Amino acid sequence: MSPPPSAGARHEVVVLALPNCIAFELGLPHRMLGSAVDAHERPLYRVRVATLDGGPVRTSAGFAVLPEHDASVLATARTVVVPGVYGGPAMTDGTVPEELAGALRTAAAGGARMVSICTGAFVLAAAGLLHDRPATTHWMHAEAFRRHFPTVRLDPGVLFVDDDDVLTSAGNAAGIDLMLHLVRRDHGGDVANRAARRNVVAPWREGGQAQFVERPLPDAGGAGTAATRAWAGERLGEPLTLADLAAHARMSVRTFTRRFREETGVSPLRWLAAQRLALARQLLESTDASVDRVAADAGFGTPASLRQHLRAAIGVAPNAYRRSYRGSGVTPV
Repeated sequence: MSPPPSAGARHEVVVLALPNCIAFELGLPHRMLGSAVDAHERPLYRVRVATLDGGPVRTSAGFAVLPEHDASVLATARTVVVPGVYGGPAMTDGTVPEELAGALRTAAAGGARMVSICTGAFVLAAAGLLHDRPATTHWMHAEAFRRHFPTVRLDPGVLFVDDDDVLTSAGNAAGIDLMLHLVRRDHGGDVANRAARRNVVAPWREGGQAQFVERPLPDAGGAGTAATRAWAGERLGEPLTLADLAAHARMSVRTFTRRFREETGVSPLRWLAAQRLALARQLLESTDASVDRVAADAGFGTPASLRQHLRAAIGVAPNAYRRSYRGSGVTPV
C-alpha cells in the first residue's frame, strides 16, 4: 500500500474536469475530502479543479464550469480524480486524445495516486493506466467497458476497487464511498467518520459490497432477512453457519438464501465475511488488541484466516494494515 501523507502537509488533489463530466461527481472530491480535518480543524486536503487548457467545460447537467487551473497543476498532485463522463471517445471507441492520455500518464509516473468515479474508469483505461489491473465502473456500462478494454480485470459487482495507487468506483453514490475510503486510508477511521457525519452520509460501506443493480423486489408476503442480519451482526465472533442464519429467520436454507440475495445482492456467507472483515478493520484501526484477539473477536478463528481474508480484500497483512492507519511506531502484536 502506498504511504500515507506526511504529518502536517496538506494532500494535494486535482480533479480533472473533462467535457460532459457528471456534475454531481465533479463536486464529490471537494465536498468529501474537503470535509476531512485534523483534531485542530485544519484541512487535510487541498482540492483543485482543472481542465486540460484551463478553459470552461460543459457538464452533464447543462451548465459549464470554469476552473481556476489547467493541466499544469497535475505536476504537484498527489491524487488525481477523474469524475465520470457522459459519452465522448473513451466510451464510444475506447480512446482519448493523446494530450489527455499523456497528462494522466505523466502524473501517474510522477507518483500521483489515480482515482476514477463511475465512467471515469473508461478514461483511465483509455490512457493505458488499467492494463492487467482490477477495476470497476457503473454496472450499466460493464459490457461496453469489457469490449473496449479486454485486458482490464473488471469487476462490475462492487462499489469500488482499491489497487494501491489506482482506485476506481462504481456510479454516483459509490464515489462518496471511495472518497471516504481515501480519507480512511490516509488518516484513519476517526477522521473519515467525522467527514461522513459532516456530510450526513454513511461512514462505511465495504468496497466489495454489491452495486445496486436492477433485481426483482422480495416477495411482499413473508418475513425478510433484516432481523437476522441484525442478530448476526451482534454475534460476529461466534461460528455462525448458513443453517444458523436460516434457523433464526425461520426459513429453509434454500428460501433464506434466495431472499437474502434479493434483499442484499450477495450470498449470506459473503455478507457475513464482509461484516467480519469490517469489524476486524475497525479493531485494527482503533484498538491495541493482538492480531490473535482481533481474529477471534471478528469471527475468523485464527490469525491465518484473518490474514487470508484481509489480503484478498485489500492486499495487506493485519500488522501492515494497522501501521498504515496508526503510524509506523505501532509495534506488531
